[in-house]
Amino acid sequence: EQASAAKAGPKLPEPEWEALIADGKLSKKAFRVLHDQATEKPFTSPLLLEKRAGTFACAACGTDLFASSTKFDSGTGWPSFFDKLAGVELETGNVADALVMRAEVHCDKCGGHLGHVFDDGWIWSVPTNKRYCINGLSLTFKP
Repeated sequence: EQASAAKAGPKLPEPEWEALIADGKLSKKAFRVLHDQATEKPFTSPLLLEKRAGTFACAACGTDLFASSTKFDSGTGWPSFFDKLAGVELETGNVADALVMRAEVHCDKCGGHLGHVFDDGWIWSVPTNKRYCINGLSLTFKP
């Protein structure tokens, strides 16, 4: 089942987001991506090269988001996946995103911004024809 929302975004109360930074569970850069919808610089995430079997989870709340078996090298500079787990929510109704043929993706539990999904997966011959282009700062890896 696909989670979707007309307008997704942070679902945690502000004090909980602030506590994640204060407790050292989330870097300020990761906060800017997850909470403020910033984009990390391409080719800077250590998770870009992660090839072990496991699960990529939300850096803010730990929700499982992507199986490592769906990760592929798109050459774009961000971790890319061709399918998602139930913890990923798609935003609908964003006109600006629709103009560039993408949808914003968020964590279904905390609402953290992850990145975008594009319908250009056919370029890499992935089975879903989808490319989830995800900020590595929004993820953690669980082997």
